[in-house]
Amino acid sequence: MTISGWRFTPRLWSTVTAMVVIVIMLQLGNWQLSRAREKESRQEQLDLRSRQPAVALPAVPVKFEDMQYRHIEASGVYVPEHTIYLDNKIYQGVAGYHIITPLRIGASSMHVLVNRGWVAADRDRSKLPQVSTPEGPVAVSGVAASATQKTLELSDELVSGQVWENLDLERYRTVTGLTLQPVMILQQDDIKDGLARQWTRPDSGASRNLGYAFQWFAMAFAVSIIYLVLSVKRERSESK
Repeated sequence: MTISGWRFTPRLWSTVTAMVVIVIMLQLGNWQLSRAREKESRQEQLDLRSRQPAVALPAVPVKFEDMQYRHIEASGVYVPEHTIYLDNKIYQGVAGYHIITPLRIGASSMHVLVNRGWVAADRDRSKLPQVSTPEGPVAVSGVAASATQKTLELSDELVSGQVWENLDLERYRTVTGLTLQPVMILQQDDIKDGLARQWTRPDSGASRNLGYAFQWFAMAFAVSIIYLVLSVKRERSESK
């Protein structure tokens, strides 16, 4: 095919290769779009759940999927001897800890972890900030979140001491021997205990998938342009 002195002369192998690569890239882009839609739909469901009335957390085991992002309430007594300091938590640019204390629900043997908030770390990291724990029966309200909080896992060894870099529910059960619900309460009560409680909603991750989709579509477009450039040649004018 010749247009204005340019001839389109594709080779079979280059055509097949380009078509296969383009189709694969387009499929990957569409898959990323599908993942983004799934995550957006999931986030909409969780947002709707977060606007529902608060529910009381029972003393019988619940499913995490049924409680995630729900506003929940629990009454019982704190078990301060099993409080841990979850390290490497940043608040307004300052390093500190999240204070995690188990709450025994009512008179049962069931417990739920309560993330009571953030406290700044001492310059001397060997000294832990002093945090008081309410005594006697308390009522706690907040948002249900995952009880497993991990950043970087360097070892499978059990953690000892009060400072933990990661919170793994199964490890915590093993160390403390407590019976625990699969959720953790991000406390929202307005109490004057020196702890900061400004919880941010986790990102759904849909924007990341949209970015990946754009990259795949852009690469498919680039391969198309390269294929066309390599397949088009200017016709040589015949000498007279």
